[in-house]
Amino acid sequence: MTHTDAGAELDPVHPVPIPARRAHGLSTAEVAERVARGEVNDVPVRSSRSLGEIVRANVFTRFNAIIGVLWLIMLFVAPFQDSLFGYVILANTGIGVIQEWRAKQTLDSLAVIGEAKPTVRRDGAAVEVSTSEIVLGDLIEIGPGDKVVVDGECVEADGLEIDESLLTGEADPVVKRPGDAVMSGSFVVAGGGAFEATKVGREAYAAQLAEEASRFTLVHSELRTGISTILKYVTWMMIPTAIGLVISQLVVKQHGFKDSIARTVGGIVPMVPEGLVLLTSVAFAIGVIRLGRKQCLVQELPAIEGLARVDTVCLDKTGTLTEGGMDVTELRPLGGADETYVRKVLGALGESDPRPNASLQAIITAYPDSEEWRCVESLPFSSARKYSGASFSEGDGESSTWLLGAPDVLLGADDPALAETGRLNELGLRVLLLARVAGELDDPEVARGARPTALVVLEQRLRPDAAETLRYFAEQDVRAKVISGDNAVSVGAVAGKLGLTGQVVDARQLPSDQGEMAKSLDEGTVFGRVTPQQKRDMVGALQSRGHTVAMTGDGVNDVLALKDADIGVSMGSGSEATRAVAQIVLLNNSFATLPSVVAEGRRVIGNITRVATLFLVKTVYSVLLAVLVVCWRVEYPFLPRHLTLLSTLTIGVPAFFLALAPNTERAQPHFVRRVMRYSIPGGVIAGVATFVTYLIARHYYTGTGSLGAETSAATLTLFLISMWVLAIIARPYTWWRVTLVAAMGAAFVVVLMVPWLQHFFALKLVGVTMPWVAVGIAGVAGVLLEVVWRAVDRRGSV
Repeated sequence: MTHTDAGAELDPVHPVPIPARRAHGLSTAEVAERVARGEVNDVPVRSSRSLGEIVRANVFTRFNAIIGVLWLIMLFVAPFQDSLFGYVILANTGIGVIQEWRAKQTLDSLAVIGEAKPTVRRDGAAVEVSTSEIVLGDLIEIGPGDKVVVDGECVEADGLEIDESLLTGEADPVVKRPGDAVMSGSFVVAGGGAFEATKVGREAYAAQLAEEASRFTLVHSELRTGISTILKYVTWMMIPTAIGLVISQLVVKQHGFKDSIARTVGGIVPMVPEGLVLLTSVAFAIGVIRLGRKQCLVQELPAIEGLARVDTVCLDKTGTLTEGGMDVTELRPLGGADETYVRKVLGALGESDPRPNASLQAIITAYPDSEEWRCVESLPFSSARKYSGASFSEGDGESSTWLLGAPDVLLGADDPALAETGRLNELGLRVLLLARVAGELDDPEVARGARPTALVVLEQRLRPDAAETLRYFAEQDVRAKVISGDNAVSVGAVAGKLGLTGQVVDARQLPSDQGEMAKSLDEGTVFGRVTPQQKRDMVGALQSRGHTVAMTGDGVNDVLALKDADIGVSMGSGSEATRAVAQIVLLNNSFATLPSVVAEGRRVIGNITRVATLFLVKTVYSVLLAVLVVCWRVEYPFLPRHLTLLSTLTIGVPAFFLALAPNTERAQPHFVRRVMRYSIPGGVIAGVATFVTYLIARHYYTGTGSLGAETSAATLTLFLISMWVLAIIARPYTWWRVTLVAAMGAAFVVVLMVPWLQHFFALKLVGVTMPWVAVGIAGVAGVLLEVVWRAVDRRGSV
């Protein structure tokens, strides 16, 4: 089969004369000239922050500044061991920078692998180049699913329809003809063509949007926002408390100016939950690295958090549950049609589309093209129409117009051919109808009066890992909804083969009202004959019921839904448009990777929520102790070295391991409220119990060295309560969690027993009575902690 050929300089797919230079594209010399002039698409699209930005983000923080000033003070007024907290901060910040740098390298390498390469015409040949190599005047070829990467003017068009909704909000695709403008950021939904680049680099309409959207960022994260809110409150509490502490200690100063300064700093430093921000960054960065090893590109870091909160995942059938390829298993002529003639029609239809979809590709493989037939006009497939078409001049001088698409769209509800189609759909087979029409292809009512000629039966290849993945979602209490443009019965049969049962719904029967639609979506499992706009509406309806929705897809018809979903997941082999709007791209095209992504998100968020309680209990009891010290006008009980030891053993080291541990619990909303529900009562109990021990010790010990003994007794109580908090946070117990808690306790015992460590940390328990009193008070506080936290648990579950 050949297309119309009316001259050397005609558009090869659309008979409109165009200039020779524009038809052949730029020459190598012209490209070199434009590169030399800087007329190149050099927008720096980054997948992550630069090294400088990473260092600044981890080093130059409000709390690092506070800790840094206090550290410098301690270097001058106190022994080395009282300035250990500064070295810990340096080490932690270094770890944060290194881990995020590793995550950046992982992201950058994956971004290169997953980068789409537009096809440009140079020296008359089509070649693939990276987006950054496009120059002004390049002739860029586009087809279904391709994203328009620079602004330009349409030069060739064959049924070209472009969706500009991401830029203009206009839902309907725009038909483009030669001479029309095309905007970067839009994407092709049907047809094909070529356009000349008229604006490149930062001049392109969507260049700034594209750069910002693809940047590695932490901004849209409930977790990060929650931590920022907590830190804001901490700052408000810390400033007046610290001022009061400074004044009171300098007034008391019975033990000298330097000792008073040291104890003042010892009271301020533990108020800062500095490790919480760091640990969050490290946990996210390690999550990116782990997913990168599984060929999963996280284009926006909060996507890891979002997936942890997902309770509904919407799956597109093609490319997700089934593999992209199909096979023609049967051809059924209708109404006495000649099978040989039908095969010629199908072969010509296959050749008429320069960018065939999976269904048409299977037909091309099964039925070779007939050279005598010539395509006069073509109508590319559109997911909104559910059919494609072409008009032919046959070899014997006859002409005919044909449509190929969904039988239940092209035929009336009472047509007998639909009964046979239904039986085939129930077997999970895909059925296309070949129909002859009398009207013109550009007529919106072209399908009216279509005469059914044959049924083309296609078998879809199921993904071998799809059933196991669906089973995982069921076990994790994540509801799966299959949303497809194919026949509902056929999609339901495919889902049934994979073990997914539930109500099958034809989306054409869904109510348009969002509330009613949401109710239908809650009741149904499989939805067929869904239009692209409906997919978007369905995502919105689910979200209106409080669901956190993930949407998977690989086709251009999934773009709008992917964009609106809480988390968009695209296959690496999907269209460029879907990869551009998705937060997560599965580069290995394996749906089976998705459970790993969900598990990683749950691990990160669940564990950060868990360890945040550790940090904030310390903040609460530190503020409370400072307030009590000011009110009682006594020396602050601790030196910085004591709280550095306690923080390291009960928070720093355990939190690092707990933050990276497996965790399959789905993340819950209201991070700040949930964390503070435990942290405030826990911190109050720890602070009051420690201060009671300190006051009793002040009455018990007298004479020289009494402050050291009092401090040691208070430190013992605070350590035991902090260990109790750690033991609760570490539940449910596994061998390594028990080992972790036991190791921290053993390390403290070693400090108390080894003489040089006693001296280094200024910890020495004096006598027998007071240490046992400290243990008893800690035991009472621990029991009270269990009672209060269980009460909080019960209230939270109501």
